[in-house]
Amino acid sequence: MPRALLFYGNLLYTYKKMVPEIIPAIIAKNFSELKEKIKQVEPYVKWVQLDIMDGRFVPNTTWNNPKDLAQESFKVSLEAHLMINEPEKYVKDWIDAGIKRMIFHIEAVSLEVVQEIVAICREKKVQVGVAINPETPINSFDLGRLQPNLILILGVNPGFGGQEFKPEVVEKIRDLRETNPQLTIEVDGGMNPETAKMVVDAGANAIVAGSYIFGSKDIREAIAELKTI
Repeated sequence: MPRALLFYGNLLYTYKKMVPEIIPAIIAKNFSELKEKIKQVEPYVKWVQLDIMDGRFVPNTTWNNPKDLAQESFKVSLEAHLMINEPEKYVKDWIDAGIKRMIFHIEAVSLEVVQEIVAICREKKVQVGVAINPETPINSFDLGRLQPNLILILGVNPGFGGQEFKPEVVEKIRDLRETNPQLTIEVDGGMNPETAKMVVDAGANAIVAGSYIFGSKDIREAIAELKTI
C-alpha cells in the first residue's frame, strides 16, 4: 500500500476512535417504559439498543413483544440485543417489527444456527452482530467465515444494568481490533466516561450505555460527555 494511503487510513481510524458512536441501552419491563426512554434520547443519538431477555439465557425478563414495536415509529434506528435462548426462532419477528440491527449471543447457539441467523439477516438486509460474554474468548468462533457487521463485547455478565465493568475485557478488545481494523466493535456494560475511554483506547468504536445515561440528571449532558471522551 502506498505510504500516503496508509497514513490516511491510520488518520481515519484514529478519528473514529476519538468520536465513538454512543448507543443508549434500554432495559424495559413494559412497552410504555420503552417508548418513554426512546423519546428521551432520540434528539441526541442515531441508534438505540433494546435489551431483550427471556429469563432463561439470563436471570431476568424484559418486555419482549415485537408486535408492539411494529405499531410505532421512531426517529432513531433500533438494534435488538437478544439475550435469549433459541434466538433463531424470533429473529424474523424482530426484523419485521422494524429492527435495523440484530445482535445475538454466540453462547446461545450452535455454529449451524449462527449461520442460519446471519443468512436471515442478510436476506432481510439488516445488520447482524455477535455478542460475547466477558469470559468468552474471541477465538471461539470463526469471525472471517461469519463476517458479521459488528461484535458486541460485554463488559459485565448479561442480565442486569448497573454492574461494574470487568477490566479484563480490555485486552480482548485490543486483540480483536489488531486483527480486524475495519470491524465495528461495540462494548456494553459498566460504561461511564472513565471505562469508555479505556475501551475506546483499546479499539472500540461504539459505546453502549444504559445506567449512566438514564440514571443521570441530564441525559443530554451524559451522552455529550461520553462522546467527548
